[in-house]
Amino acid sequence: QVQLVESGGGLVQAGGSLRLSCAASGRIFSIYSMDWFRQAPGKEREFVAAIHWSGGTIDYADSVKGRFTISRDNAKNTVYLQMNSLKSEDTAVYYCNAQIKSSLLAASIDYWGQGTQVTVSS
Repeated sequence: QVQLVESGGGLVQAGGSLRLSCAASGRIFSIYSMDWFRQAPGKEREFVAAIHWSGGTIDYADSVKGRFTISRDNAKNTVYLQMNSLKSEDTAVYYCNAQIKSSLLAASIDYWGQGTQVTVSS
């Protein structure tokens, strides 16, 4: 089994910064990618950022480009999301998502973290 544990959320004023972390643990053979999604109250979950684990290819939602930076630590199986110039519309629960294989012949499985609250006050 694989677990994703997020940390780093909190309350911050508009214009401020936060750094989220998501650590994967358990039976991990390989990671395909790790991503961040968010869900604001009354809205659907939306994509924020993704990083391909081996090649490092990165993708961002247009709404966060230039403000958020995704990075990874392969040795720690951890992905980070540095969030700068935060806006009130960034308020949401942020979820970590990962595509992980538990063995060579196993299929890649989608895992989700429990979520961490980010609240930006204006």
